[in-house]
Amino acid sequence: MRKLLFIFTFFISFFTFSQNKYPQDYFRQPLDIPILLSGNFGELRGSHFHTATDIKTQQRQGLPVHAAADGYISRINIQHYGYGKAIYIQHPNGYTTVYGHLQQFAPKIQEYIKTLEYKKESYQVETFPSKEMFPVKKGDLIAYSGDTGSSGGPHVHFEIRDAGQHPMNPLLFGIDVADHQAPTLLGVYGYALTDSAQIDQSNKTQKIHLNKQANGSYVADKLYADGTIGFGINTFDRQDNTYNKNGAYRIEMLVNGQLYFKYEFNKLSFAEGKMVNTLIDYEKYIDENERIQKLFLSPGNRISTIYDKTVNKGEITIQEGMSYNVEIKICDFKNNTTTVEIPIEGKKQPITSFKDKLVTDYFLKANRDNMYKIGTASIYFPANTFYEDQYLDLKEDKNDKHTVMVHHKETAVAKSYNLTFDVSDIPTSERKQLFIANLSQRGTPSYETTYKKGINFSTRTSDLGTFTIMKDSVAPKIIPHNFKDQQWVSNLSDLKIKISDDLSGIKSYNAYINGKWILTEYEYKDNMLTYDFSDIDFKESELHLKVVVKDNVGNTNIYKATIFRKN
Repeated sequence: MRKLLFIFTFFISFFTFSQNKYPQDYFRQPLDIPILLSGNFGELRGSHFHTATDIKTQQRQGLPVHAAADGYISRINIQHYGYGKAIYIQHPNGYTTVYGHLQQFAPKIQEYIKTLEYKKESYQVETFPSKEMFPVKKGDLIAYSGDTGSSGGPHVHFEIRDAGQHPMNPLLFGIDVADHQAPTLLGVYGYALTDSAQIDQSNKTQKIHLNKQANGSYVADKLYADGTIGFGINTFDRQDNTYNKNGAYRIEMLVNGQLYFKYEFNKLSFAEGKMVNTLIDYEKYIDENERIQKLFLSPGNRISTIYDKTVNKGEITIQEGMSYNVEIKICDFKNNTTTVEIPIEGKKQPITSFKDKLVTDYFLKANRDNMYKIGTASIYFPANTFYEDQYLDLKEDKNDKHTVMVHHKETAVAKSYNLTFDVSDIPTSERKQLFIANLSQRGTPSYETTYKKGINFSTRTSDLGTFTIMKDSVAPKIIPHNFKDQQWVSNLSDLKIKISDDLSGIKSYNAYINGKWILTEYEYKDNMLTYDFSDIDFKESELHLKVVVKDNVGNTNIYKATIFRKN
C-alpha cells in the first residue's frame, strides 16, 4: 500500500512540476496593443540566434512599455548598437525580463540616467541600480518604445531569461500570439556526407524537386542514393496579420517512422550563439543569402540547448537494395505543421558530379594553435578558431605586399584570430592615418580595429577574406540639420546635427555650448546627433555651439556656430 501511495505521489508531483515548469500568467505582455511579431525566439540571424520576441509597435515610437511582472530594475544599458536603450528587471521567481530598442525611459529613470550621462560625459552608459532604487509592480510604466541600437524598425525586443541568464522562449509563459498559418517551405536539400556517398549520382549538395499536395504537404521525387547522406531545409513562418518572415519553432525528421532528429527553440545560450553557423549551410548563406537548416550535426556543432533527439547525428546510411521513407515536419509554436515525404531507394551508381575540393600547402588542425607567415603578414589562429580540420587558402597579393588573402568568407569562424602586418617599409610619419581594412567581395573596405606598436599593425578579427593597409586622410563631416549659424532657435525643442565619415568610421564625438559639455544622442542609422534643449537651462540667449568629431585614425573635424534662444 505504501509503495502504491509513493508511486501515486511521485507521478502527481512530476505532473505538477511539468505543468509549472514555465509559470503561466506570471508575466504580462509589455505593450497594451495586440501582439504582432517582427521576429520570434530562435530565429536565425547573421551570427546568432534571436533570443527574444520582437513586438511590432504599429510603425510608431513612443508607446508605453510596462513591467511584465513585479521586481526591480537591476540593469540599464545604453549603447549605439545592440539593444540600444535597454532595461533589465529582476523578478522574485529568479527570472529576468529585458526590454530593448527603447526611445526613452519613464521620468524618474530618465532623470537618473541623464544625470549619469552628464557625470560621465557619455551617451553610452551602463549601470546596475540597487533593488531599492527602482522597484516595479506588474504593469508599471518603465519606458517608451523606440528604434535605438541595431534595430531594423520600431519595435520592442522582449526577453525572458532564467536564473542562469539563459534566454527562454517568451511564448512558453502564456504570452499569446495569434497564429493559424503553417510554416512556408522554400526548399529541401540533399547532402552527400562522405566522398563516396551520392544522391542521384551526385556528390554535391543539391536541391530536391518537390511536389505540393492538395492538403499543403509535399512529396519529393524518389531519390536513388548510396552511403551516408543528410538533409537540410529552407523555411520560414508567419503569424496572423503580419508579413514578417520568422523562424520555425520545431523541426523533426523521421526515417521509416522512427524519430531520427529533432530540435526546438525553448531555451538558448548566449555562449553558443555563434554556433548558429554550424546549424546552417554557411557557404550557401554567404554566397546566396539562403539559410538552409541542416538536419544533421556538422563538425563543431556543440549547441546544447535545442536538440531533443538525434540518431547517428542525423546522418542516414543508405544501403543497396533497401527502401527508406524520410518524413520532415516543420512546426510553429501553435503546432501548425508543414510536412515533406522523401522516398529513397538504395542503389549504387557511378558518381558523375563531385564536390570541388581545395588542397593547398596550408593544412589547419582545428584543435590546436596554427601560425602562418604570408608575405608581410603573420596570422595566428588559436585552437578551435575553426570548427573542423581543413586546407586554408592563404595568399600574398603580387602587386601589393601589404595585401593578403586569409582564406574564404564562405567558411564559418568560431572565434577571433590575430592578423599582424609588418609596416617597417612605411615611413613613421605616414603611419598615423593608416589602418587594416577587410575588403568585401566587391572590394568595399571596412575598418578593422587596428593596434599599432612599433613596426607592427595588428587586429583581432573573426572576418576572413582579403585584408590590406589603407590610408584615411579625410576628417569626418559635420552638417547642421535643423538650424544654421546665426539663427534664432527658440521654437526648437532640440538640435540635430549630421555626422559621417567616409572610410575608417567615427570613433568619438562631443558637443559643447558656451564651453559646457552637452549630451548628444547618436543614432548611427541616420548619422544623427540630437541634443535636447530641456537638459540645461542656459541663462544666456547667445549660445556658442562647438561639435568635435574624430574618426578611427585620428582625423578630427570641429564645427562652430552661434545660435540664439530666448530664456
